[in-house]
Amino acid sequence: MSVKLQKGQKVSLSKENAGLSKIIVGLGWDEVKQPGGLFSFLSSPQAIDCDAFALMLQNGKLVDNKDIVYFHNLTHKSGSVQHMGDNLTGAGEGDDEQIVIDLNRVPPQYDRIVLAVNIYEAYKRHQHFGMIRNAFIRLVDARNNKEMCIYNLTENYSNQTAMLFGEVYRHNGEWKFNAVGQGTADGSIGEFAKRYL
Repeated sequence: MSVKLQKGQKVSLSKENAGLSKIIVGLGWDEVKQPGGLFSFLSSPQAIDCDAFALMLQNGKLVDNKDIVYFHNLTHKSGSVQHMGDNLTGAGEGDDEQIVIDLNRVPPQYDRIVLAVNIYEAYKRHQHFGMIRNAFIRLVDARNNKEMCIYNLTENYSNQTAMLFGEVYRHNGEWKFNAVGQGTADGSIGEFAKRYL
């Protein structure tokens, strides 16, 4: 049965799912419907393009830009983390973007995988996470497509342009997940990544 997580809650993935080796991280969001005014036909707002990405950290630090897995670097050099492709609008039900993590193949020097989402060209397009609703991150056992846990981000994140959804990390030989839900005002994936240098 899937566990609904609260902000800051940590859960063991390995302990609850014996033999777990590969997880699918599903990230989803919907755009808030903008009210149409008298002159709304004059300006059609651009769809909000959210980009999921993963930072692979060593001792909590980003050592190499190649350790960022995103739409321009879909597969980590170790083959252990793979981004399944870019969704430009967030339209439709279910996961909007997915990142697959093969836990058994994550090289031992990596102890933490940060899972975040950035709004593409947020400042140029005047967009922020206050215009997003139903945002969630869920972890699925790839062996049977069984959802292990889900974290729904329910706070108001107005004026935040990037979001740390959660972290998969290694602790005492087991894999755990931390539901974070922390917004930032970073304008790009690169800017967000600088937090971990």
